[in-house]
Amino acid sequence: MSGYKSDFLNVLDERGFIHQCSDFEGLDALAARNEVIAYVGYDCTARSLHIGNYLTMMMLYWLQQTGNKPVTLMGGGTTMVGDPSGKDETRAMRTIEEIEANKTSIKGVFSKVLKFGDGANDAMMVDNADWLLKLGYIEMLREVGRHFSVNRMLTMDSVKLRLEREQEMSFIEFNYMVCQSYDYVELARRHGVNLQMGGSDQWGNIVNGVDLGRRMGTHQLYALTTPLLTTASGAKMGKTAQGAVWLNAEQFSPWDFWQYWRNTEDADVIRFLKLFTILPMDEIRRLEKLEGSEINEAKKVLANEATALLHGREAAEQAAETARKTFEEGALAETLPTIEVPASEFAAGMGVLSLFVSAGLAASNGEMRRHVKGGAVRVNDEQVTDDRMTLDPSNLRDGVIKLSLGKKKHALVRPV
Repeated sequence: MSGYKSDFLNVLDERGFIHQCSDFEGLDALAARNEVIAYVGYDCTARSLHIGNYLTMMMLYWLQQTGNKPVTLMGGGTTMVGDPSGKDETRAMRTIEEIEANKTSIKGVFSKVLKFGDGANDAMMVDNADWLLKLGYIEMLREVGRHFSVNRMLTMDSVKLRLEREQEMSFIEFNYMVCQSYDYVELARRHGVNLQMGGSDQWGNIVNGVDLGRRMGTHQLYALTTPLLTTASGAKMGKTAQGAVWLNAEQFSPWDFWQYWRNTEDADVIRFLKLFTILPMDEIRRLEKLEGSEINEAKKVLANEATALLHGREAAEQAAETARKTFEEGALAETLPTIEVPASEFAAGMGVLSLFVSAGLAASNGEMRRHVKGGAVRVNDEQVTDDRMTLDPSNLRDGVIKLSLGKKKHALVRPV
């Protein structure tokens, strides 16, 4: 279905957020009347959320911008259970103190993207510990558990994959989908919530909640998921050689965040501009027409806008200026040596090890292999993990490539 009545679904559709919906027509009618109260749940398993969470935060952002109400649910209770979705083994159990510390650390990021307050479509934050920790076991079994079919639970991906691989699944994890479904019912009763959103891996859990609401007599509930993101080359979105791309500045600096987006593959730039920035679609369509090396301009816009939204415009401009000095002015030319290589050789691809040796950063290819193994080698500030990597014109940044060995040895390569 396309050409929705509501601004909300039209925006999500145009920007590429929609994967599955339990009832497009019903949800569209609600959204057209600005009556959607939607939530996304965020477990407190780490001190920061990551890029995958940023995608659902953007869904909440557009929900609010189109006149509806977002709810962020902190998983103070469900984190004690542990979501088995997409996991091959049981998550490490977090202590109550760890969960509370993580929750406090995470909370601040939402106000960067959403407007909280007491207004009709102001965002609100709730915590499922408020009801899950007060439930009596027998009460939970009688009131909620009786609505769940074990036969059906065994068909859910999060359970089925573990069983097929003969990997253990603990009873506590098996209960996760019950807790998540019950969250939806509680939020519907307490706050009038009528939509749960999440990544496509959460579809089964969300639909269970819709079904539980029907069985327990709530108003009509809806489910909406966004595609799980992979890059054009098939890699999982949000992973770098250093690990996850965190949203908290302490875990992943605004500079690293800016660089992450600047290093986007050409084929992903427009898709990510739609998903991770609030740039108007007209401007994105203009950038979509850029070709060849001009695509670098679109990458800079992506880096600037995504970073400004999360860390503020000043941090984004500072990162952009640092990058400009590094790449366009020859990386503070007085401190960074530049080596020139024949353009014809470079066009065919040059081995990363020999380039570092030519630049005087190491004595031999053997030494470079050890550095690669030790994680000390970077090209354009991205860690090199393959010692057979070759560099060619696709790696150029404004005419140069930055080579780094450790934190203090740098050089620029410029084809001539």
